[in-house]
Amino acid sequence: MNDKKTSLLAFVIGAPIGCLGGIMGLGGAEYRLPFLLKTFNKTAKKAVALNMLISLITIASAIFFRMNNFDIAVVSPQILLIISIIAGSTTGAYLGIGISTKISDILFKKVLLLLLLIMGLLLIIESFIPSGSMGIQFGSIYTELIVAFFSGIIIGIVSSLLGVAGGEVIIPILILIFGIDVKLAGTLSLIISLPTMLVGITRHVHNKMYTDKSEIGLLVVPMGISSIIGVSIGAFLVIYVPSVVLKIILGALLIFTSIKLFAEKESIS
Repeated sequence: MNDKKTSLLAFVIGAPIGCLGGIMGLGGAEYRLPFLLKTFNKTAKKAVALNMLISLITIASAIFFRMNNFDIAVVSPQILLIISIIAGSTTGAYLGIGISTKISDILFKKVLLLLLLIMGLLLIIESFIPSGSMGIQFGSIYTELIVAFFSGIIIGIVSSLLGVAGGEVIIPILILIFGIDVKLAGTLSLIISLPTMLVGITRHVHNKMYTDKSEIGLLVVPMGISSIIGVSIGAFLVIYVPSVVLKIILGALLIFTSIKLFAEKESIS
């Protein structure tokens, strides 16, 4: 594949995935990952590292556009919860990157595909949960913040292993455990994901995963630009698109993709 075709294809792929980020509050990396693995023939570890850079662009732009749809007064009461989850997720992200460097690329790819399947199931399960879920009734604010911290560790490990923002894990946690409304959970998920991505990228820089400048210019830049365009559209549509139906469809697509990759033995051999 020549350079011009690579950049054009990256641009085309980035827009619809960015639109997903704007609508759902996701970085979209789990949908981007199969393209990086199969279409652009990147190794699992390289695909995850590049994925994080594009996810960072998607998340930052999604926060900007989505915040226009929410009164800051709705977000501010959740500040302590957000800080606790971020503290845990950044810790988990640091640990997860360390884990990824100690296992083979073959085993790592198998782990990635399994996590993709699990995330697809989480999306579908979440779609059947009422947006008005009351969550768990904690005895004190301190207990809630401790649970938030350890939930964040899980989020961070998954995020760093997959190179994703972790929204498919964060959003169900916010709804099921902390009783956050589904649309607000999407915005909080983006805010929580941002520092987690930064920690993961920092460790990938340390591991010299971004030394090939052509990958940045041919993949990250065009895909990042089109992601911003897609995010702006998705953030506009979030008010009108039924979240339940969308989550079921996206979850099903994610499961289909992971099963397809599992079935192709050459992709993990």
